[in-house]
Amino acid sequence: MTFLEMLRDAAQRNGSMLCVGLDPDPARFPAAMRGDASRIHDFCAAIVDATRDLVIAYKPQIAYFAAHRAEDQLERLIAHIRASAPGIPVILDAKRGDIGSTAEQYAVEAFERYGADAVTLSPFMGFDSVQPYLKYPGKGAFLLCRTSNPGGDDLQAQRLASVEGQPRVFEHIARLAQGPWNSNGQLGLVVGATYPAEIEQVRAIAPTLPLLIPGVGAQGGDAEATVRAGWRAGAPIVVNSSRAILYASSGEDFAEAARREALRTRDQLERARVAA
Repeated sequence: MTFLEMLRDAAQRNGSMLCVGLDPDPARFPAAMRGDASRIHDFCAAIVDATRDLVIAYKPQIAYFAAHRAEDQLERLIAHIRASAPGIPVILDAKRGDIGSTAEQYAVEAFERYGADAVTLSPFMGFDSVQPYLKYPGKGAFLLCRTSNPGGDDLQAQRLASVEGQPRVFEHIARLAQGPWNSNGQLGLVVGATYPAEIEQVRAIAPTLPLLIPGVGAQGGDAEATVRAGWRAGAPIVVNSSRAILYASSGEDFAEAARREALRTRDQLERARVAA
């Protein structure tokens, strides 16, 4: 299946819009694992096993693995997701953005080395920095559009005087992703749950694209407002929660606590969808 088909299948099968972000910080592991970077795979695999029937996707953040020289554990983890949660797509959160020849190598990394189904990208170097990823049929690419961090205003909220209508930068990115950049139907957008009004604006510009929405949970994004702003029939939203689920407990019951928090969040999102 293509990435979009996997998303839609997982959404229907698990009744979910929830993506669990895998951001493993050994300093926050349960006592028996705490501070041991060699247990990153074990920690994340336990989270996957506890939540696999509750999610639409998993999103490993590559920096949390690379910082601990744990790229081999990331490879093993993605293989584990394939075996433990078949059909659940993996979004590699890498936020790559570089010139075409280097982007080709990053695409190999994401799709051939790690076997991810989709990747997050920075579009600020233009389409030639995105195009190499689109050469992989059926794979997805989420472009940073309106991110959840406060500093996003520094660039994303600025208006483009040279473009008709003077759209803000994030609005222009949404138009490009919905239109001329998306000839193969592989693009989606990253929009932060901390800005529900702007999620709604992005959705109006890009009515058919999948939206990856981080910021629910520890970052304070409102789950109900997020769903009202972004969910439309036929246009998937992937609402990510990382720390609130991963570190729901610091005890030996960490996986069970992660499941409880994932279940609570999934059901909260689903109630908002029904009410929307």
